[in-house]
Amino acid sequence: MRSRAPAAHWRELLFGRRLRTEEEQDEQLGAWSGVPVLGLDALASASYGPEAALTVLLPLGTAAAAGAMPWVVVAVLGVLLLVFLSYRQTIAAYPTGGGSFAVAKENLGRFAGVLAGSALALDYVLNVAVAISAGVGALISAVPELQPHTLALCLAVLALLVATNLRGIRTAGLVFVTPTYAFVFLLGATIAVGLVKALLAGGRPVPIDPAPQLPALGAGVGLWLLVHAFASGCTALTGVEAVSNAVPLFRPPAVRRARLTLTLLVLMLALLVAGVGALARFYGIGATAPGEAGYESVLSQLVGAVAGRGPWYCATMASVLAVLALSANTSFADFPRVCRLLALDEFLPAGFAHRGGRLVYTLGIVVLALCAGLLLVAFDGVTDRLIPLFAVGAFLAFTLSQAGMLAHWHRQGWRKHLRPLLLNGLGTFATAVTLIVIAVAKFCEGAWLTLVVLPLLLALFYAIRRHHERIERQTAAEGPLDLSRLREPLVVVPVKRLDRVARRALQCALSMSPQVQVVQVLAEELRTEDLTALWAEWVERPARAAGVRPPQLVRISSEYREFFGPFLAYLRRLSSEEPERTIAVVVPELAERRWYQFLLRHRATLLKGLLVLQGHARIVVISTPYYLRE
Repeated sequence: MRSRAPAAHWRELLFGRRLRTEEEQDEQLGAWSGVPVLGLDALASASYGPEAALTVLLPLGTAAAAGAMPWVVVAVLGVLLLVFLSYRQTIAAYPTGGGSFAVAKENLGRFAGVLAGSALALDYVLNVAVAISAGVGALISAVPELQPHTLALCLAVLALLVATNLRGIRTAGLVFVTPTYAFVFLLGATIAVGLVKALLAGGRPVPIDPAPQLPALGAGVGLWLLVHAFASGCTALTGVEAVSNAVPLFRPPAVRRARLTLTLLVLMLALLVAGVGALARFYGIGATAPGEAGYESVLSQLVGAVAGRGPWYCATMASVLAVLALSANTSFADFPRVCRLLALDEFLPAGFAHRGGRLVYTLGIVVLALCAGLLLVAFDGVTDRLIPLFAVGAFLAFTLSQAGMLAHWHRQGWRKHLRPLLLNGLGTFATAVTLIVIAVAKFCEGAWLTLVVLPLLLALFYAIRRHHERIERQTAAEGPLDLSRLREPLVVVPVKRLDRVARRALQCALSMSPQVQVVQVLAEELRTEDLTALWAEWVERPARAAGVRPPQLVRISSEYREFFGPFLAYLRRLSSEEPERTIAVVVPELAERRWYQFLLRHRATLLKGLLVLQGHARIVVISTPYYLRE
């Protein structure tokens, strides 16, 4: 125990103390703490959503792009309103959580549910990558010298988020509450001051720090360009569904607190997106080319234009950086829960449904971090390269959720629920059209990858489900236990020499059955003893004295100096000669206390693995560990 104490101490220091099941209520959220835990994704998208739209409008030049921006913002806010109203209904109708997955599965069938779950899972992985890269992009806007270290900074933030979320939901809420509300206050105050200045200046305020003016590239304001900008701007809506997926995280009354959280979240998001769009027009702010020298985020330009580059700018951009980087926490809260629902339906391994020592779904958190880390490495941590992949999964989940609620109200009686039925019908149409627009507009920019990955995810989930069904069919049994053909097993013990490890295994074998075979494979191995001369004195005589049938010594010559092949071949031959007997292989194993010592001795582990993978149905494996003293 003494050797493990330091490891336990470091685990507790990094991930906090373990939590008992009855402490779950203490980990639950209120409305105001729910916004930081579940709403950071949506709030942070107020930064990169408008910027993504302005990036599409780059060919127009700064002035024309800023003039076209209000139309894009109005369209985005219209879709946001429909999504908000729909998810308020979903929270009340499905208080056990699950969001799009639960709604689609119950009302549209299992395939639709798994499709929604796949879309959400993919969206959450992309959100982590996009959020972190956007946060680091904000930092680079303020400190351009850090640009060469973009990827390293992204991975460092990812590691911080993983460690925080593995400590538990309550810890995540406490960590994120200050940066969340600081961001809302500072950016909201900047927008309010900017709008007042614009109003007093008749719509033409003088910026304190003028934004760079980009020349037009000769493009006109066409319908397709606006549609393309709308598709990019819709990334501001991702994360709105998170509250409906996690209703059980809230303290009672959970439905009321969840709906209040969603209302606060959407209200803040709408005001921030509208404010950024309005100030972009009044101050003539456009996007700069991402990933290139001289890049400056839209929020950096906006805050500089309204407040200059003094302390307020530093505080606001620090809050933007913190919220953008930490907004990936929404995915860390919801991705494991989506995986849990898929695991409960056997579309994922059962480990995804088990909570760890801190009452969080540890396996889901780790898998999410690994997938997001691979994405960050693949796209070098640049936000604009990731955003085209982003909104397809979210809007597919939105559409399936809306359509599921439409079917839900129809089944409940459409005459009694005409208003919500019409609302969800309008929402289904709006989100479906938006999904098609995003998929077409972003197809050549990388959205095709999402459309390829989704079917692959579905195929993987259904393959796992079929595997579980096959196991269930082959292992299911009913009725009383059959004890009519019980016989002692034929026990086989592989040994190299008769040391303490082998003697312990042999003692165990002799206590199990009167028929024991000790097998030596002569493979010219180091320190292999020839037991023939010693067998009668060391084994047979003590066995007879104890009234036990002496074990049989079997020696196998290995032509090619290998152990595993000849030993497995001997077992197969033995099982064919004894078709009615169970053959128990007792594996002597030296048990070492430290993980790195395992790397030095692993033959017993390999043998057990091969016996399981290549063995016969009547061959069982028993390990007899011999523990070294410290």
